[in-house]
Amino acid sequence: MPRLKQGLVVAGLIIALDQLSKYAVTQTFMLGDYVTVTSFFDLVRAHNTGAAFSLFADQAGWQRAFFISTALIASAIIIHLLRRESGSVLFKLALSLILGGALGNLIDRILHGYVVDFLSFHIQQHYWPAFNVADSAITIGALLLVWDSLKKPRKP
Repeated sequence: MPRLKQGLVVAGLIIALDQLSKYAVTQTFMLGDYVTVTSFFDLVRAHNTGAAFSLFADQAGWQRAFFISTALIASAIIIHLLRRESGSVLFKLALSLILGGALGNLIDRILHGYVVDFLSFHIQQHYWPAFNVADSAITIGALLLVWDSLKKPRKP
């Protein structure tokens, strides 16, 4: 059970950072407002009703229930995996990051019907889709899962 507690603490920290940063953005910016921070990075307020990279954002509304359901199912599976004694520390950290990110975005979807994004990177006029702390945690967690799987010894 200690690994579960540690995982939930990590997930809780991600949720707190995510929600605090989104709160600061929504209190400071109107939708569409932005501030140029560097030549390649802006802070912006964007609302995403879709998935990563605004996938399905232009749909009629079915995606909200779908993404809420998906996040709840994924979170239950991750908590189940965190409860198991097997798995490396890296594996558990990765799952915890993904859990925190999924729940951070889930909170937005339930409260607002969209996810607040605010980190915007670009090269000249070519912009990467805006994202947030939760998205970053999910991405880092997924990369750590890949890394962990590559570190495992191969069976002959």
